[in-house]
Amino acid sequence: MVCAGVDVGAATAKAVVINDGHILGHAVVPTGYDVKVAAETATLKALEAAGLSLPIGKLEYVVSTGYARNTVKFANKSVTEILCHAKGAHFSIPEARTVIDIGGQDSKAIELDEDGNVKDFVMNDKCAAGTGRFLDVMSLVLEVGSIDNMGRLSLESRNPCVITSTCTIFAESEVISLRAEGKKREDLIAGVHDAIAKRVLAMANKINIKQKVVFTGGVAKNIGVKKALETAFANGIAIEVPKEPQIIGALGAALLAAETIERLK
Repeated sequence: MVCAGVDVGAATAKAVVINDGHILGHAVVPTGYDVKVAAETATLKALEAAGLSLPIGKLEYVVSTGYARNTVKFANKSVTEILCHAKGAHFSIPEARTVIDIGGQDSKAIELDEDGNVKDFVMNDKCAAGTGRFLDVMSLVLEVGSIDNMGRLSLESRNPCVITSTCTIFAESEVISLRAEGKKREDLIAGVHDAIAKRVLAMANKINIKQKVVFTGGVAKNIGVKKALETAFANGIAIEVPKEPQIIGALGAALLAAETIERLK
């Protein structure tokens, strides 16, 4: 019973192929201009990673999620990313009670019960601050390249800069001004991470934050943001990152696909 989940986000499209509760393969590709092509490409690459020559049309069931979920014509059903991230996070880390997901254009906090069901959630999808896009803008200004490089460099900071602006455009101007003052690159990056963490915490405080906190999304690959979140959350809260944090939504969609097949039997 080979099923798939496809998560088409603003920056990347992700696909996961599973069988009997086991992940066979997954893929992450840039979303680009054509979201339909991105969804298909991610799914084909996930099938290839699984070692399957199966055409998409032969998959038992496909669930799509993400902001462009309704454009995935080969999906049997579309489901909100909140449900999919909850399902995927709980599968990856069963002790998860809070999910912090930071994607390319939005961020969300989800409260789970012990069975992985959604109890409450809050989402920021109106502003780029506190998202991957915010980091992309800052990485260009600071010429650091990848998110991984940003994380590594931020750990070298001894005097993080304070970024007061909550708007991406104004924050960019603020970073440029601080750069002109001769502030160290690592201190600027650490300040950017702190700004994201504070923004996310302000959002997450609208739900009941409980241990264990699981950090998902592409930004979860940035060790500096993880550290900044743990500092901002305080109270001894440790944050765990799944092995592949970027595919959690697609994984949840695949698991929901498998559950649907079971119910239809």
